[in-house]
Amino acid sequence: MVSTNYKGVLAEAEIAAAAARCDVPVYKPLSGHSRADFIFDVGGRLWRVQVKWGRLSPDGDVVVVRTAGSRLTAAGYVRSTYTEAEIDLFGIYCDGVDRCFLLPATLVAGKQGVVIRLTPTRNGQRACTTLADDVDFDGAVAQLGERRRGTAEVRGSSPLSSTSARHVIGANLFRDGFGTWIDRVAAGEEVVVTRHGKPRVLLSPAFGTEPISPIPLDVSADSSPLPAPPEDRAPRRPG
Repeated sequence: MVSTNYKGVLAEAEIAAAAARCDVPVYKPLSGHSRADFIFDVGGRLWRVQVKWGRLSPDGDVVVVRTAGSRLTAAGYVRSTYTEAEIDLFGIYCDGVDRCFLLPATLVAGKQGVVIRLTPTRNGQRACTTLADDVDFDGAVAQLGERRRGTAEVRGSSPLSSTSARHVIGANLFRDGFGTWIDRVAAGEEVVVTRHGKPRVLLSPAFGTEPISPIPLDVSADSSPLPAPPEDRAPRRPG
């Protein structure tokens, strides 16, 4: 049986190699008390990266990742999850498919584990589903670079979908994958939702936005009656 220590060492080596192939400078903290295993320099920003081992499921459909950390305290080992204040990215290596993935902290923070699907669900569900192709290491690194360059530009100075960090998706597919797309927008990507091929909604991350208080709906404030709906039935014939 492969030891946990071996898995950790191999996963770090594979993630570092994947970053090197993408021409990403990799730094390693000297202190053993850091929550990050690596620091990536991408797009002019330093990203804190935690590396995890992914286990291939027996059916080969998903990669199962245990993301909770474990540390030794005076009271014994304590398991804890990661927060977005501690980690920016999660690098995952699965030796079952010899593949690396890179996930934003928004998909992992506060969770004991995540599941990455290598194949689509049998019922076609995309909501709250993390697909392997969406978090492939090379593609994720490319999007980080484009995202940093895109946010430095004046919004509207370039057409929609001019960078890989902006996705164009139909309304039905957006609805089916609502949870996944919201997480990706929160991580810094932009999504253009279309209907009948025409752009309808642009979703962008709310960086630096003050919390918004909900507006109470007070139907009693307007005493005027609602207009009656139009009659859509054909008029009855007399007799």
